[in-house]
Parts: sequence; C-alpha cells; structure tokens
Amino acid sequence: MLLIRKGLKMKNILLFLKAMNLFCDFNDDELKKLITSNQFHIKSLDSDSILHLQNETCDYLEIIVSGKIQVQNIDICGDMLVISDFYAGESIGDNLLFSMNNFYPMTMVAKGNTKLIQIHKSMVLNLCRTNEKFLLTFLQSVSTKTLVLAGKIKTLSMKTIRQCIVEYLIHEYYISNNKQIVLTMSKKDLAERFGIPRPSLSRELNRMRTDGLIDFDAKSITIIDIDDLLLTLQ
Repeated sequence: MLLIRKGLKMKNILLFLKAMNLFCDFNDDELKKLITSNQFHIKSLDSDSILHLQNETCDYLEIIVSGKIQVQNIDICGDMLVISDFYAGESIGDNLLFSMNNFYPMTMVAKGNTKLIQIHKSMVLNLCRTNEKFLLTFLQSVSTKTLVLAGKIKTLSMKTIRQCIVEYLIHEYYISNNKQIVLTMSKKDLAERFGIPRPSLSRELNRMRTDGLIDFDAKSITIIDIDDLLLTLQ
C-alpha cells in the first residue's frame, strides 16, 4: 500500500486525523474512505527541499504529519525574510485553496525531514458540503491565519533591527534564565528570521556591544544588563 511505502500505516493515519479538529466528527469508515481515495496523498520531503515555489498554483490542502515547513519571502535584492513556520498538526493552503488567485505568494521549504498529507481541493469542497463541523473548522482556520499573518507582517515592518534583536534576546533569556544566549542557529539564519541582510545584523550587534548592552562571539550573545536592554524597547 502507498501509505506503508511512505512509512505511514493506515492505523497511524487514522489516529492522526482523529486527533485533529478538522476530522474529529468523522468515524473510522469515513476516514478510511478518505485515506484510500486517489485525491488523498502522502508526500515526503528531505530537509531544505522546496515544497512550493512562489507563484505555484495551490491545489491541495496540506497537513504536516512530522517535520516543519518554513514560509520564505525573497526580495529583488536576494534578501530572505522568514514569514512563518508550520509544524506537525498544522495545515497549509487552506487560505489559498479557493481564492480567485490561488497562487502561493511565497516559497515554502522543508526544515528537517518532513511528511505531509495532501487532500485535493475537489475533495475539500465535497467535505465542506457534506460535513458542517469540517466546514466550520476549515473556515475558522482560514480566518485565524489571515489575522495572524497580517499582524506578523505589520509588526515586522514597524520594528527596527535593534528591536528585533532585543526582543529575541529577552525571549531567549526568560526561557533559559541565563544571560548568555547560546545561538541555536547561524547569524545568517538569524538575519533571515528578522528579515534583514546579514551585514546589517552584524553592524547592529557591534553597535550594541559598543553601547555596552551585549557581548558576543560566534556561538553566543551575552546580555550585559537585562534592565538596560529592556529600556531600549521603551
């Protein structure tokens, strides 16, 4: 069976779908019919493989089974902004699937080995017609993603580079309760997350060190005084 060849057995798919709000109203027979349809697929991606290119047509509702999908926007200068990350249990494409212009506005890339469920739009439409719970949950997902994405873009566009760095450091400080923030990503990846060029990040880090706010090396950033750092956000 295709699902087994992809490393996912029928039983595992059933359990996964039944745990999701979208499918909690379906019985086993209904889910098995869905899974064995030729409009239901499992896709496996190696790390850093492209799931969708910008301007590619969106024809499937996709649900991440394992791994992570990163949404990236690359501007005309080649600078990359990480817009969002999607994790296991989250869906992709629901806000594009029935749009008049159903094209992915950004590139989507797997970060880590990733498996997804793909459900063709014609099947999604049929499920919306025949199951009210599915329809309501689907619409809620579309609405929530629209608001979250709009808020994220607005927030990123209004922040200075220093504000981005400071908020990141404060977040990591409260998680680790340590002024030395060990970097779990390269400075290049950090710059991409902030949506800025790598040299701009380096310049601002050097300014912050000159201002006595931080010290840093290749693998960590150390907060000199957390209160002084917090004052920069006021």
